[in-house]
Amino acid sequence: MKDFVTLFQEIDATTKTNAKIAALVTYFQNAAPQDRLWAITLLMGNRPRRPVKTTDLRAWVAAITDLPLWLIEESYYIVGDLAETLALLAGDQENTEAPVLTLTELLQALQQLAGLNPEEQQAFITRFWMDHRGEDNFVFNKLITGNFRMGVSKQLVIKALAQYIGQDEKAIAHRLMGKWDPAAETLESLFGDRTVENKAYLPYPFFLAYPLEGTPEAILGPITDWYLEKKFDGIRGQIIVRNHQVFVWSRGEELVTDKFPEFDRLQDLLPNGTVIDGEIIPWKDGQVLPFAQMQTRIGRKKLTPKHLSEVPLIMICYDLLEYNGEDIRSKTLEERRLLLTTLLALPSVNSVLQLSHLLEFDHWEEAAQFRARARDFFCEGIMIKRISSVYETGRRRGNWWKWKTAPMTVDAVLIYAQSGSGRRSNLFTDYTFAVWDGDQLVPFTKAYSGLTDKEILRLDRWVKTHTIEKFGPVRSVQPELVFEIAFEGIQESKRHKSGVALRFPRILRWREDKPATEANTKEDLRTLL
Repeated sequence: MKDFVTLFQEIDATTKTNAKIAALVTYFQNAAPQDRLWAITLLMGNRPRRPVKTTDLRAWVAAITDLPLWLIEESYYIVGDLAETLALLAGDQENTEAPVLTLTELLQALQQLAGLNPEEQQAFITRFWMDHRGEDNFVFNKLITGNFRMGVSKQLVIKALAQYIGQDEKAIAHRLMGKWDPAAETLESLFGDRTVENKAYLPYPFFLAYPLEGTPEAILGPITDWYLEKKFDGIRGQIIVRNHQVFVWSRGEELVTDKFPEFDRLQDLLPNGTVIDGEIIPWKDGQVLPFAQMQTRIGRKKLTPKHLSEVPLIMICYDLLEYNGEDIRSKTLEERRLLLTTLLALPSVNSVLQLSHLLEFDHWEEAAQFRARARDFFCEGIMIKRISSVYETGRRRGNWWKWKTAPMTVDAVLIYAQSGSGRRSNLFTDYTFAVWDGDQLVPFTKAYSGLTDKEILRLDRWVKTHTIEKFGPVRSVQPELVFEIAFEGIQESKRHKSGVALRFPRILRWREDKPATEANTKEDLRTLL
């Protein structure tokens, strides 16, 4: 545990990439074998579940400090981070006679903590606080509150592991895909020569496109160097066929095979050693269905024949990553697409797998015209991929781009504000917006992003001086301010008073030039719908 806390502090103390990688490599070299595995899973973003309620943590720290709960809450409000608040309050005295837990022992104890009664939980946590220094308690609190993060990206962890183990970064990234149990793995089982062979379910790291901003002529050069495809609104995924089994993975590294029974038949239709990358979308009678209908399906624990018939799914196939058991990501996109075309030529697979159609334009101006009208073609814009590109890992600038159509927008009135979390817990950063329905304001969406730090501070001060009512952490404010809200999609919703729900809403700009009376109406939303 001490070594891991030291690593946390070294990472937190620098912004230099090479220094972070060096700290990681040193930790991997010196840590106990099982601690390495637990550290890797934490560093890759797999946080442990919160074993106790945060309200209990507040009560327990109040008990050992003899402080009233209201003062604990005020302290949290000022500090802005619960883990740091608890560490500051719990003290900074190390008991040198207390047993020293390894990272493995601590995380295993936290797994068992959820099954204990509140008195046993309190005894374990308060004993830890009183036996350790502030920096140890801070990391411990991050783990027990479920908010553990370290200032490194997955890519940095992969680079450090590649140096430590002596393997290619792409191979390391491949072997770390998906959720895995540190208690059931070893370095050999994760990174050994037979890892991929023994784990037929293992997907490849996804290659992600970079947003295109600006004119493609200036950034990308001749249009003839690129493949252009429709950007569909679905779930990015990989379909794997190995050992006569089908595995479906989402981009979020979740195994979601049971959500998509349409693809089960592929175990008998595609050759073993096939991995296809594409977009899973709702599709019926030759038409793309709204993404909202797909959401109603994937949110269900049990799928009925009715669900399958009302919202059938297919994959629009973009790329082929494995062919006849061979990793072909190092081949050019042109070569991979040719093999994919051959594979999908089988009539039996066309009902659930369709090759992504290439858009043919002579000039970027024609592509821009299509992009502007993308919603008319049931897509979000254009994917632009260099014909000669290999399949990389993560988001890389240069070879794959996404050129999305302009978002839909409405002008809305701010009616509620709520304080944020973490470092923004003492600022009002979560907002609810409304449109007019006759002479009434009807709430229709929330938005949390889009304002600059200066605008957030200005708006926070305004909220505090224009509050009408308080509802716990929520403030009702005078309906005076107008904001332009951008969003990618709109759909009917029985859960909202406005009758609609937005997809990816965010604040585009503060409309200080517009009075509240000129904000959009519910009828405007219905028109967009």
